[in-house]
Amino acid sequence: MSSRRPSRIVLLGAPGAGKGTVALGMVSLFGAPHLSSGDMLRAAVAAGNELGERVKGHMAAGQFVPDALILEVIRERVQHRDCRNDAGGVRYLLDGFPRTLVQAEAFAVDSKLAPQLVVHLKVNSDVIVGRLTGRRTCPNCGASFHVAFAPPAKTDACDHCGSGLIVRPDDHEDTIRRRLTAYELQTAPLIDYYADLLIEIDGGQGRDQVLADVIASLKPWDGETPVGANL
Repeated sequence: MSSRRPSRIVLLGAPGAGKGTVALGMVSLFGAPHLSSGDMLRAAVAAGNELGERVKGHMAAGQFVPDALILEVIRERVQHRDCRNDAGGVRYLLDGFPRTLVQAEAFAVDSKLAPQLVVHLKVNSDVIVGRLTGRRTCPNCGASFHVAFAPPAKTDACDHCGSGLIVRPDDHEDTIRRRLTAYELQTAPLIDYYADLLIEIDGGQGRDQVLADVIASLKPWDGETPVGANL
């Protein structure tokens, strides 16, 4: 086991568990970029190169992007300077990939790319439903609010541009429940798959406490790895 701080970290958790929020808080601590699978695919399409055109073809047809193609996108992205540490190794905070055991197994083939640590944000499904159904989005400027945690100054009006706020289709309860069911079937098995690399955090707490717990579990790194981490 190594005492070196991990530089390749996967954030694992159900939709609405707070992976993106935690990643943003971890960026400054680790110096590694937050890589969202969705953002990477959109960036590949926007680049307009051969790889992006292949991704675009699947997305335009409403198809899932094949696992092998997603891996190509990730391998291309980690060649960028921000994904390289001082020793030239890869660093990332990966959010949204892998989603399945097949993806995880393919990702593990390259030891220089595979994750060194997995942070699992565990959140009760009812808490997630409450979080997501309370979200309100501005269709004009894209600003986000929450009726309980970050309400707009005026009910149902954007603080920034004054447009009426909406509930996105994927924030309706029936849609959320279906997404959670899919997560349990497809992604939750990764908890066992990554057992030797896993740190589990109570993601049902407030944002600041969740981030504090994540940092507390990683910060010591003074010659001992966190419990459960086989790096």
